[in-house]
Amino acid sequence: MNNLINGLELNSPTNMNLVLETESKLGAKFPNDYKEFIVQSNGAEGTVGNAYLQLWAIDELVELNEGYAVKEFADGLIIFGSDGGGTAYSFDTRYEKTTIVEVPFIGMDIDEITIRSDTFTGFLKYLASLSD
Repeated sequence: MNNLINGLELNSPTNMNLVLETESKLGAKFPNDYKEFIVQSNGAEGTVGNAYLQLWAIDELVELNEGYAVKEFADGLIIFGSDGGGTAYSFDTRYEKTTIVEVPFIGMDIDEITIRSDTFTGFLKYLASLSD
């Protein structure tokens, strides 16, 4: 994973209790590799390959998801970051295994998702594979 995140400016660490508390508040189960990453860096911003990535801090997820009215427009998704533009990166929690999906901020709708991975590492590999 270190090769995938070397273009990111990492935030300060947090603790697993905050991650688990956030999962509970949101009624979600985050991928294990995401939880491990967010404990080491509570959010990040920069490039993964040629793709731009903003990862929100775990303590902002509840408030930001409420602010974007995610439950109203795309119930079952939990946004955890973006491409810095019109695309939100989200956990799709509607099924037994959480997947990572893209959804547009404008016109956010559960029918507009694109599945990218079932792991955080796989998601980073997807971003790294994108070209200019």
